[in-house]
Amino acid sequence: MDIPVAIGGHRLLWSQLPDAVRTVIESAAGDSVVSASSRPGGFSPALASMLTLANGSSVFAKAVTAERSDFGARSIRREAVVLAALPARVNAPGLIWSGDLLDESGTWAIVLTEAIDGWSPAQPWRPAELRRYLDAASVLADALNPAPMGAKAMADHAEAFTNWSDLEHPRASELAVLEAHWAEATAGPSLLHGDLRADNFLITSIGFAVVDWPSACIGAPWLDLLLGLPSVAMHGGGDPDDIWQAHPLSRGVPGEAVDAVLAGMAGYLLSRSMQEPSALLPTLPAFQRAQADVTLRWLTARRGWR
Repeated sequence: MDIPVAIGGHRLLWSQLPDAVRTVIESAAGDSVVSASSRPGGFSPALASMLTLANGSSVFAKAVTAERSDFGARSIRREAVVLAALPARVNAPGLIWSGDLLDESGTWAIVLTEAIDGWSPAQPWRPAELRRYLDAASVLADALNPAPMGAKAMADHAEAFTNWSDLEHPRASELAVLEAHWAEATAGPSLLHGDLRADNFLITSIGFAVVDWPSACIGAPWLDLLLGLPSVAMHGGGDPDDIWQAHPLSRGVPGEAVDAVLAGMAGYLLSRSMQEPSALLPTLPAFQRAQADVTLRWLTARRGWR
C-alpha cells in the first residue's frame, strides 16, 4: 500500500502572481527575481518558492490571498510574528520582510525569509538524518524553554482534541477518558513548533533547520517530539515507542500524559480526515487518516489493547 506523503495543495507559482505582488517582493528582496523554484512539501495553496535574484542571492517567499485561502493568509501572518521572536540559537529562517498588499485580486499576505540551503529527509528515513531530527527536538526544547514570546497554549486547544465521543471505535469510551486529560497533559512553559513533521524539517550541510512556524504554541517541551513521531514511523523511521523511550525528552514524562496526548491527537486526525476535502488540498484527508492509524496503533500497543 502506498504511504501518503506530505505533499498537497495547488501551489501558486511565481508566474501566477499579479505584477504588483511581484514588485513588492522584489523591492523587499532588494533585487529582481530571475528564477523561481516552487517547494511542493506541506499542505498549502499559497506561493512557497525559492527565488533567485539577479545579484545571485536567494530568498524564500510565501504569499496568498484570504480569498484563495483564509487559513493560509492567517498562517503567513502568524509565521512572520513567530520568526521575528525566535532566538538566534534556533535554526530557523530569518525574517526579511512581511506585510499585506491590497489589489484587485484580494488582500495578499506576504512573508519573505532567508533561503535555507538544505533538503528534506529521505523517505524512508536514513539513520543519520533521523538522528539529526531527534537531536533537533532536543535543541528546540532547550532553546525555547521558557517561551520567548506569548502564544496560545496547547492546553487551550482541548476542544479540538476531544473527539472520541463522536467517533466509532471499539475503544471509543476509553479513548474519550484519555483525551479528557489533554489540557493537563500538554501544559508547560515552552514555545512549541506545533507541527514538527519531516516536511517542516531540513537537513543542511552543518546540521538542520526547522521551517513553517505558524502553528507555534505554548506547552510541555516534549510535545513536538511526541506529536512528530507518528509521521516519522509512517515513513519508515522505526517503532515510535522505541524511539520515544530512548529519547532524553521522554525522561520523567508520565505514561498517562503520553497516552492522553496520543488519544487526543488520534481523534483529531481521524475526525479531520472524515471532512469533505478542500479542492485546493485534496490529499490532506488521506494523510491525516494514515497518521491517525499510526497513532492509534502506537497507543493500542502502549495500553496493551487487543
